[in-house]
Amino acid sequence: MKTALVLGGGGFIGNHMVNRLKAEGFHVRAADLKSPDFSVSRADDFLTGDLRDPLFCRAVIDRRFDEIYQFAADMGGAGFIFTGQNDADIMHNSAMINLNVLEAVVRRGGGRIFYSSSACIYPEHNQLDPENPHCAEDSAYPANPDSEYGWEKLFSERLYFAFARNHGIEARVARYHNVFGPEGTWQGGREKAPAAVCRKVALAPTGGSVEIWGDGHQTRSFLIVDECIEGTLRMMRSDFPGPVNIGSDERVTINQLVDAVAAIAGKTIHKAHIPGPLGVRGRNSDNRLIRDRLGWAPSRPLNWGLARTYAWIATQIAAA
Repeated sequence: MKTALVLGGGGFIGNHMVNRLKAEGFHVRAADLKSPDFSVSRADDFLTGDLRDPLFCRAVIDRRFDEIYQFAADMGGAGFIFTGQNDADIMHNSAMINLNVLEAVVRRGGGRIFYSSSACIYPEHNQLDPENPHCAEDSAYPANPDSEYGWEKLFSERLYFAFARNHGIEARVARYHNVFGPEGTWQGGREKAPAAVCRKVALAPTGGSVEIWGDGHQTRSFLIVDECIEGTLRMMRSDFPGPVNIGSDERVTINQLVDAVAAIAGKTIHKAHIPGPLGVRGRNSDNRLIRDRLGWAPSRPLNWGLARTYAWIATQIAAA
């Protein structure tokens, strides 16, 4: 039986990865600060602890695994990343986790490890035009991310590739673009835009209004978690180290995102535009490289993922 380790296995993407690996017949160990928020982990072995602690990290990585997935990070949506109030924690905590993980992997003889980077690494000056963002993988340098979260992710990409060169591990790196879906954080300040919009629309009466940060003309693409998992597995099991974008190339404005969720809910919703943290004006996944190297790219329409996510969040609200 093949073995897999999912670091950050109590989180949104990590828990979905555990489920997929179990469905494929893997023996799965997961580790995180906490268990999944909305379901019981299917991991064969779930270790609860802090990967910033090198002793805990070594206890988790106590052998060589066939596949290691590193999702653990201090992260959240725009309300967490772009206020500036969490910058030191974001950089310190995530960097410590990655340093500990790589040291522990080398101690156990190496192996293949996937690192989840972010589209936040792309230069701010390439994302000023909401209708024409430039996010091809080779545009990352000269580096100029718009957040400390992006800077840490870019540093950690280089860290994984440096360990691959110097210590013989097999690193795989992908840059995620706004992953969302059922069982993701949907309240509390760390939720991403699709979950926040679904929550606001679900709570609003028809004819009511929801608050939107900025003018709503900023653009993004959003990737349903099912396709994130599929792309990650294809990347992990390929001969291509990356980095590569894993994201949808269906770009929408935030205003259009609200309209789409309102249509799914069957409600007339007005938008109240207010000041708030925004990030770059435009971002979209450039999928030319992933198509070329993996022969695959995400293809599910945004509405398919939004319908599933809205239904799940509405159920959570009803049960609260």
